Amino acid sequence: MIHIKPAIRVAVNESQHYGSRSNFENPTAAMAERPCSDDVFLQQLGQQVRTTRGLHGMSRKVLANVSGISERYIAQLESGKGNVSIVLLRRLAHAMGTPLEDIIPGSDSPDWPVLRALARKATPQQIAAAKEAIIGQANAPPLRKLAPIGIALIGLRGAGKSTLGKQLAETIGWRFVELNKEIEKQNGLSVAEILALYGQEGFRRMEQIALVQTLACKEPIVLATGGGIVSEPLTFDLILSSFYTVWLKAEPEEHMARVRNQGDLRPMADDRSAMQELRTILLSRQPLYARASAQVDTAGLSVEQAAARLLETVKPMVARSQSRTATRR
Repeated sequence: MIHIKPAIRVAVNESQHYGSRSNFENPTAAMAERPCSDDVFLQQLGQQVRTTRGLHGMSRKVLANVSGISERYIAQLESGKGNVSIVLLRRLAHAMGTPLEDIIPGSDSPDWPVLRALARKATPQQIAAAKEAIIGQANAPPLRKLAPIGIALIGLRGAGKSTLGKQLAETIGWRFVELNKEIEKQNGLSVAEILALYGQEGFRRMEQIALVQTLACKEPIVLATGGGIVSEPLTFDLILSSFYTVWLKAEPEEHMARVRNQGDLRPMADDRSAMQELRTILLSRQPLYARASAQVDTAGLSVEQAAARLLETVKPMVARSQSRTATRR
């Protein structure tokens, strides 16, 4: 059990305490409001930690082992009852392979993580140019979205991405690519070995490289992605902008049954609360999965029925792609 030092509490929004005229005139009243707002912030922080953990597919048990922070304390933090120090928060962020600021409650915009990730990698000149573009193009018409070059299947493990993706590719005559297999082939290691050696952050880097190299082929493909690809903003944004994305959905019990049948409970093996953790992961990722171009619910369907539903969903996109190819010829 790690001894936790008290930490300075941060208000959700300082303007709630000091922004109004009455608060400036009555500082005692402003101070009286502070505990309530601190509690709200801690609730939001706990939710953000739980959501980030779910995005990266980590159970509390796994996160506790990697971070060295007790599972009990992580549970307290996620319930909004732990006033965590910045040092422990940094350890949690590092264990999940995410920047510290990503687990601090902030903007709800789905594009904000992408912009922040781009800014981290940009040169001062690029940042200056981006600022000028944003200021100068504030009233400009939106850019026309490029036509997708293929179909990408997203969703939790056990959704049927590999099975249905392979069948779809054979039916429409496109190449099938399983991104995790490409990562393994390029690095000469299994996904489990990569995670053990390089952690989540290292794996996500390799995943992005494999995706960029796959896109460089410039041929129509059906891509089966890993369930956690949505946790890396730049990689997922590249998926959304380059492919017609389809979210394969199922009930949590079906996901779990399929994963068990595959003999793979990574990263929840030997966890008695595996089903609850799976629900947490699904809940955390749902808003990102929902950004897909289309959704196919495979709950209660046989493989043949699910394959037929998927084919029906992507038919218009495939027809447009074939038409463009014929025109270029």
